[in-house]
Amino acid sequence: MNRPLRRLSAVVAFLFFALFASTTWIQFVRADELNAMPGNSRQLYAEFGRERGAILVGENQPIATSTPVDDVYEFQREYSDAELYAHATGYYSVVYGTSGIERAANDVLSGTADRLFYRNLADLLTGAEPVGANVRLTLDPAVQRAAYDALDGRRGAVVALEPSTGDVLAMVSSPSYDPNRLATHDGAAAREAWASLLADEGDPLVNRAIAGDLYPPGSTFKVVTAAAALESGDYDTASELFGGARLELPQTTATIGNSDGGACGAGDRVTLADAMRISCNTAFADLGMTLGQDALREQAEAFGFGQDLSIPLGVTPSSFPADLNPPQLAQSSIGQFEVRVTPLQVAMVSAAIANDGVLVQPNLIAEVRAGDGTFDVIDAPSPRELGRAVSPETARELTEIMRGVVESGTGTRAQVPGVDVAGKTGTAQAGEGAAPYAWFTSFASAGDREVAVAVVIDNGGSSESAYGGRLAAPVAQQVMRAALGV
Repeated sequence: MNRPLRRLSAVVAFLFFALFASTTWIQFVRADELNAMPGNSRQLYAEFGRERGAILVGENQPIATSTPVDDVYEFQREYSDAELYAHATGYYSVVYGTSGIERAANDVLSGTADRLFYRNLADLLTGAEPVGANVRLTLDPAVQRAAYDALDGRRGAVVALEPSTGDVLAMVSSPSYDPNRLATHDGAAAREAWASLLADEGDPLVNRAIAGDLYPPGSTFKVVTAAAALESGDYDTASELFGGARLELPQTTATIGNSDGGACGAGDRVTLADAMRISCNTAFADLGMTLGQDALREQAEAFGFGQDLSIPLGVTPSSFPADLNPPQLAQSSIGQFEVRVTPLQVAMVSAAIANDGVLVQPNLIAEVRAGDGTFDVIDAPSPRELGRAVSPETARELTEIMRGVVESGTGTRAQVPGVDVAGKTGTAQAGEGAAPYAWFTSFASAGDREVAVAVVIDNGGSSESAYGGRLAAPVAQQVMRAALGV
């Protein structure tokens, strides 16, 4: 009898141990993972039943709030100026989860962030219902509105940065969408809205300003090529370059020509400054082959290419291709072939030049503020330098030649009365049979205000001066005026 009892005791002990181990594994080890599972309805009710912090712009102007409702979720997320700020706020949906700042700052907005521990502890001791903290964005309502209105529904994107701080003053992606349609507690209506957005050929859910399918930068990349030349020490703004009507490429019968079909200067020669001013393709393609791909790649990386950035929204890294042959290098030097960028990256190039050559990390969150009605500042990120993109002298030389673009070159439509504007137009080929992308990037300052801007309009036109300057430059002009208050 003793042996069967011992066996039974061993089995019971094993079962108790297995129950203890599984309970410990589920309740402690995997607790966070299980709580975060989309299918966990208890967690879903708990999260939506907690008052979520607001997303603010300007002087504490709410653009995303939680309103009490009489259903199982208790609070309904609502967005004001929904399409204007959609790609910044994102959505907070019972069915589709979160995106944008709603996702990136979810722990703060929901009140579960570690930095809110002592404030939540005080609420617990006083019996007050804990609420999420408010997140104030760096977006300037006037600049955001100017960018949105200037795009006028055309497919594209605008980014405006404050060069010295990296603050994102405007981030617009068009077409946009209404996140209220996804935030509804009516599951059928949310699914219908989602299906409609996915079927939309304009891809409104994609934030073209920082992600999605990246763009060829076209002639805006000539700023990077010029920077590499000036940084080499072998060139200055008066250096003469080849500027013939066509450049014969090595190892192929292909050639590169200029947008007007003619030469860029007398005797097929043009200065670096004039080559930038009139956007001479042959000059920059030849210059890029002379400098070499390593010099161009290193300069692009100094401006932020290839970096994994979080603003705190995830940013798709821009790229400069590797292992180029001479014809590919020539094309890459003028922003074609496989060079790919976000509008944010193009704005970062201009911002670094405006900031005496220092590149600052872009940032979309200005402050975390208490959600208890006091608006006390809990946290405020400080500007963070990413490194020196170019020397102060090179930054001054680039500023000089980019001002020439706006004063008397391809970018005259970006002129702002009484303000020195530096800029660069661009028109990038989008593939056979497709209209090109129209680009403009610029920077300017007035008083204590400064701004760097990048604009891209999808399928904008077919020639450098007619479309980069005609379509994108006026958009940048409106954004700069709003940012500078002129």
